[in-house]
Amino acid sequence: MSLKETYLKNASELGQPGQFSETRYVGWRSPSNIALIKYWGKKANQIPQNPSFSFTLSKSFTETTTEYSWHSENNLKLDFSFEGKINGLFAQKVEDYLRSITCYLPFLTHLYLKIESSNSFPHSSGIASSASSMSALALCLVEMENDLFHSLRDPEDFYRKASFLARLGSGSAARSVYGGFVVWGKDGIEKDSTDEAGVSYKVISNNTFLSLKDAILVTSLKEKKVSSSKGHGMMNVHPYSEARVQQANSNLKALNAAILSENDQNFISIIENEALSLHALMLSSDPGYNLLNHNTWQIINQIRDFRKRTGLFIAFSLDAGPNVHLIYKQQNSDTIEKFIQEKLVNYCENGYWIDDKIGSGPVKIK
Repeated sequence: MSLKETYLKNASELGQPGQFSETRYVGWRSPSNIALIKYWGKKANQIPQNPSFSFTLSKSFTETTTEYSWHSENNLKLDFSFEGKINGLFAQKVEDYLRSITCYLPFLTHLYLKIESSNSFPHSSGIASSASSMSALALCLVEMENDLFHSLRDPEDFYRKASFLARLGSGSAARSVYGGFVVWGKDGIEKDSTDEAGVSYKVISNNTFLSLKDAILVTSLKEKKVSSSKGHGMMNVHPYSEARVQQANSNLKALNAAILSENDQNFISIIENEALSLHALMLSSDPGYNLLNHNTWQIINQIRDFRKRTGLFIAFSLDAGPNVHLIYKQQNSDTIEKFIQEKLVNYCENGYWIDDKIGSGPVKIK
């Protein structure tokens, strides 16, 4: 039985909560993530065309708190604010999302929700804010279900359902409900992998890739000219769509081998190939478009030159935007942070960059 079928069946069994008079509270902090094997292109219901692989960040997160109370009308009621202010656009997106998932969480139609959300990073700073925000919200929702019905007492069930629901709001959010490395999409690497939710990718505790850091070098804070949703849609008629699926699957298997054998050179080659392939797909879309800027390429060239000179583990990755994720290992922090300060901040807007690293996942805050 698919997760969708399971959760629809569960929903029919849950029914509606008993009336309660008090206001209840729940809150989660959920981090963003950086995909090393990129998800680009999707089928109906936020199903990915290809599997993806990421690591969860630590310092780049969204905090979402929700007050909820019972009401007798059979209709969702919602107030939403972002960073202390009413945001009509965000509120409408959240309301549309909540209404779309009432088939899985029917109790929402008898609740008045007051949701407050805030980021630890600027909204348009090149970090996947939809991943952190939708995963934080999904975690609040499953926490509410568990509070009302005691239906998700097993942690594995709790996080799997959170990942499933987060995916319906933002595909990459499926990966943010877990810490460390995460796979999303059916593949031959993790036996429990599925297109419907993310799963943790386990490696031995002394694997050096568990010490990865991510310096997010912000070359532009401007809103993207083409949204990720529109970019995903273009893959439905992209001439290289099938080749991309094959490439992603091949790169995922190769990355898995590189991590298990701790092969730095192969790891770097694969994630940089993935980063540039993502933007090559954008360039070859119809119409083609470019999200990178001059400073993006300056940083990439500086990283390549630095690696050639020093022989250190240092690599770049890119999201669907112009900002660069500089990936390196904790043991080289002093040298590489000096390189960032002396060379790379010159290419960052207002010298702005975020010092982040691989993280342990979401945290309950209320």
